[in-house]
Amino acid sequence: MPSIKLLSPRLANQIAAGEVVERPSSVLKELIENALDAGGRRIDVDVEQGGARLIRVRDDGVGIPRDELPLALSRHATSKIASLDDLEAVASLGFRGEALASISSVSRLTLTSRTADQEAASRVEVEGRDMDARISPAAHPVGTTVEVRDLFFNTPARRKFMRTEKTEFGHLEEVLRRQALGRFDTGFTLRHNQKVVQSLRPAETELDHERRVGALCGQKFIDNAVVIDAQATGLRLKGWVALPTFSRSQADLQYFFVNGRVIRDRLVAHAVRQAYRDVLYNNRHPAFVLYLELDPANVDVNVHPTKHEVRFRDGRLVHDFIFRTLHRALGDVRPDDHFRGAVAQSLGRNGGGAALSAAPAPAPQQGGEFQSASGYSGQYQSYGAASGQPQSPWAAQDQMAFYRSLSEGGGPSAAPQTAPAPEPRAYPHIVPTPAMGRTEAVEGEAGEPPLGYAIAQLHGIYILAQSRQGMIIVDMHAAHERITYERMKRALDTQDLTSQPLLVPVSVAVSQKEAALAEDHAAELSMLGLTVERIGPETLAVRQLPALLRGADAEQLLRDVLADLIANGTSDRVEAQTHELLGTMACHGSVRANRQLTIPEMNALLRDMEATERSGQCNHGRPTWTLVTLPELDKLFLRGR
Repeated sequence: MPSIKLLSPRLANQIAAGEVVERPSSVLKELIENALDAGGRRIDVDVEQGGARLIRVRDDGVGIPRDELPLALSRHATSKIASLDDLEAVASLGFRGEALASISSVSRLTLTSRTADQEAASRVEVEGRDMDARISPAAHPVGTTVEVRDLFFNTPARRKFMRTEKTEFGHLEEVLRRQALGRFDTGFTLRHNQKVVQSLRPAETELDHERRVGALCGQKFIDNAVVIDAQATGLRLKGWVALPTFSRSQADLQYFFVNGRVIRDRLVAHAVRQAYRDVLYNNRHPAFVLYLELDPANVDVNVHPTKHEVRFRDGRLVHDFIFRTLHRALGDVRPDDHFRGAVAQSLGRNGGGAALSAAPAPAPQQGGEFQSASGYSGQYQSYGAASGQPQSPWAAQDQMAFYRSLSEGGGPSAAPQTAPAPEPRAYPHIVPTPAMGRTEAVEGEAGEPPLGYAIAQLHGIYILAQSRQGMIIVDMHAAHERITYERMKRALDTQDLTSQPLLVPVSVAVSQKEAALAEDHAAELSMLGLTVERIGPETLAVRQLPALLRGADAEQLLRDVLADLIANGTSDRVEAQTHELLGTMACHGSVRANRQLTIPEMNALLRDMEATERSGQCNHGRPTWTLVTLPELDKLFLRGR
């Protein structure tokens, strides 16, 4: 066994570099964070050959005094923390004092800086081989410039793992994008091989913030995003979340910042995924740019060398706050919000956020009694059906008058009421307008419901509606499915989840940790309708399941719940499986294709969609409606050319 020896500073720094400096983008991240911590409000980045040849970062921050330059390149030397109390409430992006030392051990590094009270700047140069700092005078404005040349020149094994210039520059660009999204008050310039790739001015106003996000994440993201700004119990969440219709095939447009630091956290990812659970189609990923602000003492950033991971002091509180904020924001979106984004895209302008909604469809008949999915009935005469003629938009005004009578709770005057008149429907933002003879959903000065008025049914599958924006096409089955599903969820929320005892309790072998966890959370599991008893050091017995899940695999359900409790401190497995069952029931109970609806029935469906949460997608995440704007129609037919 070799004797124990103290590592040389050079070898220790190279080992640290293996943790901190993975590729050129890792270097750029550390240098930009240092520039931001120094108070830089203008940061210029120059790179050559994807960062392998040169990475230069210049800022206009406070600078470094001449006598502290060599110390800045030493390990564990920093101005950002001085005591344990500082470490427990880190407010800066960097704090370990390892970055410059690690970078200089695998490159040729030059640091030039000047403070406001110095007449001249100074330069310190270090090479990876001997790491002896050489100081000389230099010309430089107030601020700091760090040049990193020939990265990994003395560690060829690391250099051969670098990818192509294009790939490495893509990672560099992503680093700058993250930092620019995290600090709106700072301007950034990025040049690659002397060519300007990105130039961003400081963003002072909310409109400037939106423009920067549009420039970095794409204007379509902003056009299809919901603005978030919520506060509770010392937490604040703000930013933008995209509508489910703007989902991605991979998680490449997800940026989450904690006190200005971009992070990747499993707890946060789980909360966001849970908020999008029943509105995303198959393995699609949401897009978001979110900022969480909280007391620095309530988050530990010293859990990973790259500082990409954090640990919250009260993870359960943070998880629930993020989930509830996003869940509510996505549920509150309505079709009129969506139109603003769609029209802005078609006109090539910046629009507001988009929206979703859904509602129940009425049961179609050929004549006689009409039963709305909202729960009230009346008598109707099927226009066109009685005369053998297909339904036509010429009767729309009469149909609207009929629909208004339904909305007010009575049947048409032409037909006697055969059933007791139920209470009138209460849709938000719907007000009767007798002068127009129809129910109006006021949207600004438009004076019409967001989804317009139905004019026809296509192939027994789609509803065609007309609005001031253009033509709206609705998948009537998908829309009714979402409406029914949301109503079943609300009905379930108003009553406790009933349990059903198992004829034979299911015995499950678990670890002692899982058994103790189930014992500690017995009351919470019981609220979910899951009765679990510990019958041995490593054995649990499932005695009751939620009645809706009586056919589920009790053992697998329990294991999944315990796994969630261990990973996130909470579990939504029972709720997820319950909602999946409700979704299946809603699918089978919704209006099917090839069923003919009258104009009033179609309008009843549109009004219900406007009043229902998340009606933009069915239970499986497929869209329920789409808008073809007038500019898009004009483009199709070359009008105005």
